[in-house]
Amino acid sequence: MPNYIYTAKNEHGAEITGRITANSKREALDAIHRRNLFPISIEDSTKGEISIQLFKRRVSEKQISAALLQLAELLDNGVPVLHAFQILEKQTPNPRLKSILKNIHDRISEGESVDSAFSAHSDVFNELTVSVLRAGAEGAFLEDALRRVGGFLEKQAELKGKVIGALIYPSLIFAVGTTVVVLLLIFAVPFIEPLFDLVTSRGGSLPLPTQILLGTRDIMLSYGLWIIGLGVVLFIVLQGQFSTSWGVRLWDRFKLRLPLIGKILLDGAVARFCRVLGTLLANGVPILKSLEISGQSTGNTILSDAVRRSAENVSSGETLAKPLAEAGIIPAQVMAMISVAEESNTLETVLVNTADSMERQSAQQLEVLVRILEPVMLLVMGVLVLCIIIALLLPMFGLMEAF
Repeated sequence: MPNYIYTAKNEHGAEITGRITANSKREALDAIHRRNLFPISIEDSTKGEISIQLFKRRVSEKQISAALLQLAELLDNGVPVLHAFQILEKQTPNPRLKSILKNIHDRISEGESVDSAFSAHSDVFNELTVSVLRAGAEGAFLEDALRRVGGFLEKQAELKGKVIGALIYPSLIFAVGTTVVVLLLIFAVPFIEPLFDLVTSRGGSLPLPTQILLGTRDIMLSYGLWIIGLGVVLFIVLQGQFSTSWGVRLWDRFKLRLPLIGKILLDGAVARFCRVLGTLLANGVPILKSLEISGQSTGNTILSDAVRRSAENVSSGETLAKPLAEAGIIPAQVMAMISVAEESNTLETVLVNTADSMERQSAQQLEVLVRILEPVMLLVMGVLVLCIIIALLLPMFGLMEAF
């Protein structure tokens, strides 16, 4: 049974605070009145506790989308809202999401709207989800809104999974190659170093590759910890700088100018913008609010700024395509489709279709880039190991010729 913390005034006008246990906020209010108190505020104490429960265990987009899609299916089949949340709570394996669903159920049972109950957990349900649910609740198409936002989150989770999956193998190659090089420098060189001393004791000189190798090893052994520490400090400083508004903007601009990768990142950001904007418009969210949310969801401040400026122009009566085109960041073919869609009043459909097309294109480009990256990294690591081996063997050849 929930505990409620209340603030009330007694018959003498003194303000008091207390805690009361009741099945609902209405019962708690009745109990306060029976004590001849006049309630000023009352709040469920578990709502404050839920944010620290279970050490903030993460709830993934995939789990959120699955919960929303299951909720839509239950409501479609005529299950009452409160009962649907109870069923969903029992079926959810994630403990934190289970607690959140129970809290949403309690809030709705006390008279809160669905979108308000979801918005109380903004660390799990983003503004896109809340806005679509608000439009669905107000327009009496909540099931459809749940299905659409659930499908959107599912696509986002799939795209992230593809990107992470594509980068696993190159990252593994880099980690293994770096480990091999470090082990060769630290453990292989000492076994052969007496031969180097023998060469120098006979008046010979070590080849340049060998001198570079030994110098690199000496630096690693003498200053390795200092270099690692300096790298950590530099990373922390840069992370702090890039967390500022100008730092984030500088980093986002730099990413877009990277060869090959910049085009993929831009297409991905534009695709997110189109999908979010199309989803919101299709669910009846006003265009200015839709532009605000979709601009924030791009993941790139340069594109977000362009969308924000477009929203300012749209509010003064202009079309969406004109200010977006003037920003010069969205590809021309996308702008052409948006312009035609505005004239034909099919903007939300065209935006979602454009997002589908650009995401497929970005996935193909990423796949090609990874396929090129894998052999290049193997080649670089192979050449590096070969250079180390040659640097170790060259003094031996010179020593054999001396004998």
